[in-house]
Amino acid sequence: MTEGAVEVDVRLAELLAALSLGVDLGFGQPMEHVLRQCRIAKRLCELVEVDDDTRVASYYSALLVQVGCHTDAFEQARWFGDDIAVKSTKYDDPASKLAEAAKMIRMLGAGQAPLHRLRVAFEFALGGYKDVEGMIAEHARLAQALGAELELPPATLAALGASYERWDGKGYPGELAGEAIPLAARIVQLAEFIEVAHRNRGLDGAVEFASTGSGTQFDPHLVALVAVDGEKVFQDLDDGRSWDAVVDDDPALTRLTTTEFENALSAIARYVDLKSPYLIGHSQAVASLAASAAAALGAAADECALVHYAGLCAGFGRLGVSNAIWDKAGPLTVSEWERVRTTPQLGARMLAQSAVLAPVARVVALQRERLDGSGYPAALTANSIDRPARVLAVADSYQAMLEPRPHRAARTPADAADELRRDVHTGRFDRETVDAVLGAAGHRAPRRPASVAGLTSREVDVLRLAARGLSNKEIASRLVITPKTVGNHIEHIYVKIGATNRAGAALFAMRNGLLPEDGQVD
Repeated sequence: MTEGAVEVDVRLAELLAALSLGVDLGFGQPMEHVLRQCRIAKRLCELVEVDDDTRVASYYSALLVQVGCHTDAFEQARWFGDDIAVKSTKYDDPASKLAEAAKMIRMLGAGQAPLHRLRVAFEFALGGYKDVEGMIAEHARLAQALGAELELPPATLAALGASYERWDGKGYPGELAGEAIPLAARIVQLAEFIEVAHRNRGLDGAVEFASTGSGTQFDPHLVALVAVDGEKVFQDLDDGRSWDAVVDDDPALTRLTTTEFENALSAIARYVDLKSPYLIGHSQAVASLAASAAAALGAAADECALVHYAGLCAGFGRLGVSNAIWDKAGPLTVSEWERVRTTPQLGARMLAQSAVLAPVARVVALQRERLDGSGYPAALTANSIDRPARVLAVADSYQAMLEPRPHRAARTPADAADELRRDVHTGRFDRETVDAVLGAAGHRAPRRPASVAGLTSREVDVLRLAARGLSNKEIASRLVITPKTVGNHIEHIYVKIGATNRAGAALFAMRNGLLPEDGQVD
């Protein structure tokens, strides 16, 4: 908990609803897609006359069901070029696994030269398709893991874990079928797909779409309800803001203490950072540094808390931009830069819906502005940028320089400090804020736990690099060992920490303070 922070009055539903707006963008859908599917799920619950546990499970799993799908966006972009584009095809007509595989094959290496696409297709045929199927199966587990961190009830966690199962048993991970799938999971899955169908094709189109998947992907009993009572299911869906309707309908009315609020924000921030291995642990590091700097500047407790929350939320807008851009090693095109420049606005829009998070939204919106007007998206100047935004901007800039990026290696703390001081001379940042951030950074000790989950020092080194998305060959080169040795280390690491892929390993590293790795300041 931020020291001296004032008490907050916020519901968990508001945080999850805000996160869902970014998840919408990550699927190439308009904001409030998830909120609308939550409303549809509620109406299906009413038609089925479910019990209270199922109603709560449907509500919260509808808000969280897709949160795991961006955690391996790095890998999705490597296979398919644009992770958002490939996810947007999810809502095509219900298909078999064979049809889904054919769709994936057509998108392999999209946007690249023919020779590159051929090489990617070859790698996919050799075993990449198994990696992709494993990623899809892992999405539900990761969403369930976030639900557990948020202390959601057992029925909700069970629904999240079965999010990608199908009625015919041919879903992911393919362990459940028919009525063995929790009713809440069946309701939410149907609601998710028919929301898109209704928005694009109207009532008749939504009913037709549901009928196409009846008995295969969808529960036929639920589909029959949609066919008979479709007008009730979709009634007034386009009237008013779905945000208000969803938040007001929260069946659990879970209110958070200040400590619970900060813990929930931290958990969500970790999942947002998973979108790119270059950003692992970035949000938490920025939040801590910014809050310490604000305190050093004499900010009151509520302002320090505001800066801390803004640091945790500053990356939300990244969900709306493809990893084909975030993870690009070469220079960005003009259009790609335009996409990047939207991220502060996207993050602010997600947060501004909530009255409690609206002040945080205002700080997040200004995180890329600079005092001399050289920032974005609005090219504001000093008079329009208040202290919380100035502190966040400097802390974010400093932390980013310490982390690797696709186009450069991580810079040393001394180099980062020199760069910030140059920014003071050019008028981009003010000296007082830069001195406060550097002072706070100078008091951060390196975090290298002696033993976490029984990992050896070498295994920690391998874990950190693997979490950043480096291949076994690249890790071997960095650590001067063989790729085979790296592979053995990774096998042992995954067993020790209970992970099955990079996203799970990265999440473990963040939770246990292994990433980002602090550097010593001269």
